[in-house]
Amino acid sequence: MNVEHVSRAITAALEALEGGSRQGHRPSAQRDFGVYTADLRGVVRRFKKVLKPQSAEQVLELAQRLIRENVTECRQVAYELVAGHKLAREALNESMVEALGRGIDNWACVDSFCCNIAGLAWREGRISDALISRWASSDDLWWRRAAVVSTVALNTKSRGGTGDPARTFAVCAPLLEDPEVMVQKAISWAIRELVPWDRKSVVSFLDQNQESVSARVRREVTTKLETGRKN
Repeated sequence: MNVEHVSRAITAALEALEGGSRQGHRPSAQRDFGVYTADLRGVVRRFKKVLKPQSAEQVLELAQRLIRENVTECRQVAYELVAGHKLAREALNESMVEALGRGIDNWACVDSFCCNIAGLAWREGRISDALISRWASSDDLWWRRAAVVSTVALNTKSRGGTGDPARTFAVCAPLLEDPEVMVQKAISWAIRELVPWDRKSVVSFLDQNQESVSARVRREVTTKLETGRKN
């Protein structure tokens, strides 16, 4: 497989679906084509077939090449292609995971990285609790968000999660008073994913940390507990 050729083909396919930037108000070093999720997933499905017979090394090389395009959607496709390639996913280690995450600086990049790369690697024992803890204490808000969102893969049934209150709360607790809204939104998401598995531990966590839990987190998690929905 010619990695450069496939990378250019993926980038061209995404650019052809450009719909106008939807990046939001925060500055990002990534360009944003504004590709809708359904269209992006179509590109992923198309190129998963191309990558199926390829080695882990080739897939990971392609992922890194796509990341160097500095386009949010190229990163998202890179992460989904690695997650969908068994050999590439099994080849992940801490240095490779951090290399794939280098440069994450908007919510779309972070969430795709965590749900497809970091969270799965953590759940499968390829990266350590200590690494996630280091991210949680980063000065960079996006790496703090990454630490929290990585817990989603531990708890989301559709992604193979089976519920892990201990590790989820261990990541969330030190960040409960984080001033960044992107971190608070991530904490809400992380805790809500635990509700189907262990409602009692969620209620207990809210009670034990009532002085630190933000109004947003308490409101959204309580609504999830009472209605099964976020809002």
